[in-house]
Formats: sequence, structure tokens, C-alpha cells
Amino acid sequence: MQEQVRLQKYMAEAGAGSRRKCEEWIRQGLVRVNGEVVTELGTKLDPQKDVVEFRGKVLRPTQELVTVMLNKPAGYVTTSRDQFGRPDVGGLVRIPGLRLYPVGRLDYQTTGLLLMTNDGDLAFHLTHPRHHISRTYEALVKGKPDSETISRLERGVRLDDGYKTKPARVRLLESGEESSRLEVVLFEGKNHQVRRMARAVGHPVLRLRRVAMGPLRLENLPEGRYRRLTEQEVEELRRASGIVTE
Repeated sequence: MQEQVRLQKYMAEAGAGSRRKCEEWIRQGLVRVNGEVVTELGTKLDPQKDVVEFRGKVLRPTQELVTVMLNKPAGYVTTSRDQFGRPDVGGLVRIPGLRLYPVGRLDYQTTGLLLMTNDGDLAFHLTHPRHHISRTYEALVKGKPDSETISRLERGVRLDDGYKTKPARVRLLESGEESSRLEVVLFEGKNHQVRRMARAVGHPVLRLRRVAMGPLRLENLPEGRYRRLTEQEVEELRRASGIVTE
């Protein structure tokens, strides 16, 4: 007898998106099972018998799971649809027969390391707050932060909405009177977090680049280009994100 699986897990494994995103779509009534709209997240199905449709398209489990690292340029959004018609990162990564989705997001003007995958389970674990996957940024900020300012950033600062950030690792890489370069390692992912933290201590960001995520580093990958992760790199990500592998 075929083991039943949860609807959102099936959708993620079929490459529809991250498990969290699939849950949103189910709640919104965008998913049908055997022709009937389903909005209950606990719904289970038989992958061999049941037919799942999302936005009018039948979903099939993806045969090949692919994860790539993209060096995102400025001027691209990491959403699949943009109300202002701005270009999205999907146009930078084209693999015949596969549709990949961003793992998390990078701001429109932020550059650097962005993972894209059709492995919904991996995307879910990498972005879930309980796994604390580190994200490392290089930020060019206005002015010259002193040691006390660096310590404040590391301890946590109060953002404009009242939220206090969790402890981070911050290192001064280069300093000047007009601007300085910081390395910021975060273990959480609030919207525009590095920019908001820097603004809160009086040193707004002039330029921002993500250089690492968990065990992966951007290294010398050219801007606007991508490369497929090796099996070893995917394995390291799976371990870092808490996915049990044998």
C-alpha cells in the first residue's frame, strides 16, 4: 500500500515552491485534489492515485532535484511576480525542463549569494527560523563605526518597529572617514535587517552583498552567473538545516 503524504509536502517535492509557500497557497484555495478545492493543511493524499492541481496545472513529483548558487546582481527581485514589472531572478537561471525557486530573498538592490532550487523540503528547512542558518554579508556603510557601535550591533539593536535583533557577529573590515566596510553574520532573517540595523546605529548602508549562507561561500562566482551545487555541498546544506540523511 502506497504511503500517504501531506499535500504541502507533495507540492514542494513536485517543485511548486517551498513547503511554507505551498501552505499559503492551500489556505488561499488555489489547490485542487481530484477536482475539489482543498484548504486544510492536514490533508493527506496517495501520490499514485490522487491528482493535485495548482493554478490549473497538474503537479507531478520532480524526478531530478537541483540546487544552484546565483550571484544576484542589483536590480532584480526575488519574487516570481512583481507589481512594478521589474525583472526577477528566474530570468537569470534557465535550465531546460526545470523551474527553480529562490530560497528566501534578497532585497532589490542587494547583491550576492542566492540559492535557487526545486527541492521544496530543502528550501523549507533552510528558511525555517528554528534552524538558525547563518547568513554573512559585507556592508559598505556611511561613516566610521566605533568599537561601541560594533558591540551594539553584536548584542542586538532596537529596529524601527520596536523589534530587538538577536545577537550577531560583526567585524570591521575596512574603515575610512566617509565610509567603512563591515562583515555582518546573522542567524535570523527579518526584512531588510542589515540595512535597518545599520540605520538604527546611525551608519546607513550604501552597498550590501551577501557572501555566504551556512557552509557555502560565494567565492569568485561572477555577478549575474550561477553554478550548480555539488552533491557534497547539497549534503552539507542538508546537515546544516537539520535534514536527517543516511
